[in-house]
Amino acid sequence: MPQSYRVAILGATGAVGTELLELLAQRRFPIAHLKLLASPRSAGQTLTFQGETLPVEAVSDRAFDDIDIVLASAGGSTSKAWASKIVAAGAVMIDNSSAFRMDADVPLIVPEVNPEAVTTHQGIIANPNCTTILMSVAVYPLHQVHPIQRLIAATYQSASGAGARAMEEVKEQTRAILAGKPAIPEILPYPLAFNLFPHNSPMNSNGYCEEELKMVNETRKIFGDDRLRISATCVRVPVLRAHSEAINLEFSQPFSPDLARDILSQAPGVKLVEDWQANYFPMPIDATGQDDVLVGRIRQDISHPCGLELWLCGDQIRKGAALNAVQIAELLVAKNCLKPAAPAVAGYQV
Repeated sequence: MPQSYRVAILGATGAVGTELLELLAQRRFPIAHLKLLASPRSAGQTLTFQGETLPVEAVSDRAFDDIDIVLASAGGSTSKAWASKIVAAGAVMIDNSSAFRMDADVPLIVPEVNPEAVTTHQGIIANPNCTTILMSVAVYPLHQVHPIQRLIAATYQSASGAGARAMEEVKEQTRAILAGKPAIPEILPYPLAFNLFPHNSPMNSNGYCEEELKMVNETRKIFGDDRLRISATCVRVPVLRAHSEAINLEFSQPFSPDLARDILSQAPGVKLVEDWQANYFPMPIDATGQDDVLVGRIRQDISHPCGLELWLCGDQIRKGAALNAVQIAELLVAKNCLKPAAPAVAGYQV
């Protein structure tokens, strides 16, 4: 019989946690037992999985004793606090935070780019930053044909990147402004409704914020090229869900837009969206809830003979976080990097 695995979601009540729950069901991940974990203040809540109601438990020292895979999406401090317990229990943690991404001993994986890295894990696998994931899926197929010499990215990041509470804050601010009242920020530092601002992550001494440097450093690690020249400007925009990115690529030789379209139309995880007559290209509203990264407006950079421009949109909560993590778990199973828990059973144990 097919093998199945014991899975825990750490941060189960958050926006990414609930998306993980949905994806595990949709993709029929082989689950023998599912445990939902969160902070003590969320303990006692219930969530639905495949028609059944499951309790949310407070994370504790013994929470991982009977678990094979931990899908962690509760923030860097939480991941750091529980990582040693998870590994000691014999489980593999797929971590959605930035806590371990640049650790040399921790693979940083986008399954469409570097799936082979899953075999090198030592108990922890890092899920990249959302903007890095979306960009990597779109540009790596081109990089394989003609190596990228330089990449310039400008991101248009939705409220979902700051969590479910930030999404609600934008709705509340919108209602307030339309009613002639002030928009009061609490989760984000400034009003986002009818506004935008440079990404509010901590600023580095070189003038780049942490979000921008994540795109630089993580992409280099995923692509396996520390010399890749990358620059990014990250901006928070008044969109609820799904990020957008304008990408400028410089190659060592000319790269035909038609060739790029042909490559991307066949690339895994990519959907080409271009209607030049209607001026219709990827939009966040179309990317929301979709697994694929939508790519379009591919054109020659008129300022450089070896330059190429493209535009992309992708669901930050889905492919930018939860889906990528579940795909990593699927890789662990496919490459036999986990211990089987038990034969597959109908449903799951509670």
